This record gives sequence, C-alpha cells and structure tokens, in this order.
Amino acid sequence: MRFEEFEARAWELWEKIPERYRAGVDGLVVVRDAKPHPSLPDIYTLGECVTEDYLSDYAGPETTRSVVVLYYGSFWRLSRLDEEFDWDEELWETLTHELQHHLESLAAEAGLVSMDYAADENFKRREGEPFDPLFYRSGERLGQGWYQVEEDHFLEQPYRDGAEPGEWIEFEWEGERYRVPRPARLGDVCFVRVDGPGLPERGEVFVVLVRRKRLAAALRGLFRRAAPEVREAEATAEPAGGQG
Repeated sequence: MRFEEFEARAWELWEKIPERYRAGVDGLVVVRDAKPHPSLPDIYTLGECVTEDYLSDYAGPETTRSVVVLYYGSFWRLSRLDEEFDWDEELWETLTHELQHHLESLAAEAGLVSMDYAADENFKRREGEPFDPLFYRSGERLGQGWYQVEEDHFLEQPYRDGAEPGEWIEFEWEGERYRVPRPARLGDVCFVRVDGPGLPERGEVFVVLVRRKRLAAALRGLFRRAAPEVREAEATAEPAGGQG
C-alpha cells in the first residue's frame, strides 16, 4: 500500500470510531518514516498516543489532550516481513490501541486507581472468573515489558501469526536469562506461570504471550469484536543455556 492510500484509509477508519471515544484527541498524524526498536531487529512501533496534561482543578478531555501518530514506514516494513500482513486489520488495531491509551489517561485524571483495577482483575483471574486479559498493564511498570500487580509479576511478550514460534520462550529476570517450553496452543493471550530457582518466592511469575494480530479490537470492551481466547499453562524455568 502506498503512503497516499495508507493515509486516506487511516482517516476513513478514524472517522468510523465513535466521536465520544475521540474526545480530547486533537487529531491524527500520519508519518512517512518507520520507527524501529533501538536494539531489537524487525520490531517497529506502528503508532503512538502523545498526551499532554494542562493544569486545572477539573480533569477531563478539556485538560488532557492527545494526538495519535501512525508510522507508515513501520507498517510497510512489517508487511515485507509477513506475507499475511493485513493493512486494514493492523490499522484498526493500532488506532484503537492508541485511543485506549488516551482513554486510560482520562480515567487516571478522573481519579480511578489503576492499581486497584489491576488487583481486582488479577483476583478474578485467580478465581476463574472472566477478566481483562491485559489488566497487568494497569499495574506498576517495571521496564523491559515487566509489570507488577501486588506480589505477582507479568512479562508481556507479543507473538505474530505465521511467525516460526520456536520451541522455547526466553526471558530475563534480574540480569539472568531463563527459558521455558512454549505451550502447543497459545490462543490470543496465554498466561504461562513459571517457577524455578532464582525467581521470586513470593507471588507468581507469568510470561504473557499476546497474539499481535487483532489484539486491540479483541481485548477491550470499548471496541470489542469477539471475545479473545485466553489460555493458561505452567512451566519450570531453566537457565537459557541449559539443555532441553
């Protein structure tokens, strides 16, 4: 897809999103360039929500303003890496995902406590009740994809349809690299509970494998198309250099 087509299609999809969800968003910016990850190959930022808050006793769309930015070059490069790349699907996912960030900013300004929300959803998960599969993102950000909710730790790792999955999942904790066997079935989101020497003794540790395709449209109620398939698995971690 050429840049001009991409920009026009982005605006078409943007206009399909109900206006109430775009409150406080000053517009859509489409950039020709790609935005690659600073150190990881073949990882690109497709879009961003740039938010600025203005001092006021009132918190809402009038004081929390955002701009959604799309990077055409990132879409183009990923389309060269994935033969089944769906431009419309990825555009819709990116737009709704970035709007979700804006809405979360509004919620935070309105006094909703993200940590409480994450704890409540984590409780539902443990009790086998329906829960928001991305609840941990409302917890404490630890960096490098790690989040903490109370005493539990969650590492988000995206995976893409059609990519060679590999036999192992590798991750790093406190400077040490570990690996666990990859579950045979992942669904849209798969919570892999891991244990082993060197990992926290209190709470639980999860590697959360998140299906990249159709993510935002499936995982939040505001833009829900279909309920995501959420799976769970358990594994014992070993040093990344160990023998299988």
